[in-house]
Amino acid sequence: MDIDYAAARENLLRAVRYEVHDERALGAMARVPREHFVPPDLRPYAYEDRPLPIGHGQTISQPLMVAMMTEALHLCGNERVLEVGTGSGYQAALLAELAACVVTVERVPELAEEACRRLRELGYKNVEVHTAKDTLGWPEGAPYDAVLVTAGAPRVPRRLLQQLTIGGRLVIPVGERRVQQLLRVAKTARGTTVQRLGECRFVPLVGRGAWSEADATPEYFTL
Repeated sequence: MDIDYAAARENLLRAVRYEVHDERALGAMARVPREHFVPPDLRPYAYEDRPLPIGHGQTISQPLMVAMMTEALHLCGNERVLEVGTGSGYQAALLAELAACVVTVERVPELAEEACRRLRELGYKNVEVHTAKDTLGWPEGAPYDAVLVTAGAPRVPRRLLQQLTIGGRLVIPVGERRVQQLLRVAKTARGTTVQRLGECRFVPLVGRGAWSEADATPEYFTL
């Protein structure tokens, strides 16, 4: 089946524009080919506004949610950004379009390897892909101007706040196992400020300061 991905991408962007107004974020979405970040058999669904399974109990997030999270970081172009939860690498590619350097961490080695290969093939040279260790995030590369977490946590992890610069932003889903609130946490010299951005649903963030492996039972999507 022949699919006009460019037309499908434009139709999706037209719908996303009702909720997201950051032209830099929208421009990045227009340039990054989402069809390359989903399994081959799911490419016909690449530009539908919904999450899709990518294996290992993980998903590529709904495009609208990806756009909202990207917009919430308020990136100008010179930032050093940490992403927690590489998945397919799609969000990392968007961040690479908008920031100077992206460090992305994935706990599933196979996904990290696939994402690294995919990003390299697409020409993204300002992205570092790492397999996660016991500590959340990637302290070796800290501090970061912005941190984006693509998995739901039971609370805002202190370990990630410690990796932020003063004035940095953390965008993270926080709440129960099955439903969370998307938060933007700004780090200041006096502490933090928190803004709620709306309800969302993500796979669980696993690690010290988040959910345990026992709590993180994979959920599978059907089409």
